[in-house]
Amino acid sequence: MPILKINDETIRQAAACIVKGGIAAFPTETVYGLGADAFNPDALALIFEIKNRPRFDPLIVHIAALNSLEKVVDLYLLDNDTRKKLDALTEKFWPGPLTLILPKQQSVPDLATSGLPTVAVRLPSLATARQLIALSSGVVAAPSANPFGCLSPTSAEHVFAMLGDKVEIILDGGPTQFGLESTVLDIYNKQPRILRPGCVPKEAIEAIIGPLAESQELNVSDGDQGALSPGMMKSHYAPRASLEALDLETLLITPVEDNIAFLFFDGASREKWQKKQRQSHDPHEAHKLLSIKVLSKTGNITEAAAHFFQSLHELDKPEITRIYAQFAPEEGLGRAINDRLQRAMK
Repeated sequence: MPILKINDETIRQAAACIVKGGIAAFPTETVYGLGADAFNPDALALIFEIKNRPRFDPLIVHIAALNSLEKVVDLYLLDNDTRKKLDALTEKFWPGPLTLILPKQQSVPDLATSGLPTVAVRLPSLATARQLIALSSGVVAAPSANPFGCLSPTSAEHVFAMLGDKVEIILDGGPTQFGLESTVLDIYNKQPRILRPGCVPKEAIEAIIGPLAESQELNVSDGDQGALSPGMMKSHYAPRASLEALDLETLLITPVEDNIAFLFFDGASREKWQKKQRQSHDPHEAHKLLSIKVLSKTGNITEAAAHFFQSLHELDKPEITRIYAQFAPEEGLGRAINDRLQRAMK
């Protein structure tokens, strides 16, 4: 199973793989995805098998162009207000990291939507991703390219480390731009609501279509059925090591033990923690602390989001038994970071 540097020729190879019913991993602007023909139930079943993903967790369907939306969405079921919202959102955020929940066409297999009458669909902004989709089936189901519940992959190396030869082709496009998954927005209900926080902040969406319904309680337990969207499981996005997310004041008094690691939001927080450690501990006391990572030295929320999964991959080494992570500010992309941290805690 080769990792192939992404170019026109390797994109054609990956597209041919998808056309014949295979699975190809490829980069988007958010994370790496496992691509399969969205209209091929056998290929969709293979995605669930590779990821060990429960069948009640729907997939996101990716299109190559806006005029392909009607292939998967029954636009005639939208009332005038919802259609206006759809047009405004796609004009502003597509191509881009916004997934919309809309009524599905009957031709979309139930396996892609977990039997729901709606489909999760987005138009990615990465040109090579759109090229791959256009050259294959034109509509590609592509969940994150990782075992279900594990850290999302932001590089081809992450995909290979987690899935190995289960995937026929992995296209290597380097690190992803955003490093977090898309925002999932349900606009088919009367009042739109975010089902999964992601790269498009709530504030940006509300600036286009008005207030969104509250959605803090939209979690699905491991044994529940019928998730409305990917990323709604209470336990998800988890490293192998146990993870505990805390505010800075709690981190400052957290005991330092062997084989633990720390993930700070910004450089100032790390420096405050280090100063506290120097004051509180014998300077000769040594701990087997593998690493400390900082999401953004300057506290830039976009940079922090882009580094989030990459930093957790780097900290999640076999020697590490626990990772302590600092919550981000609860605004903008910080909500998406905190959502992932809360779901990663075991």
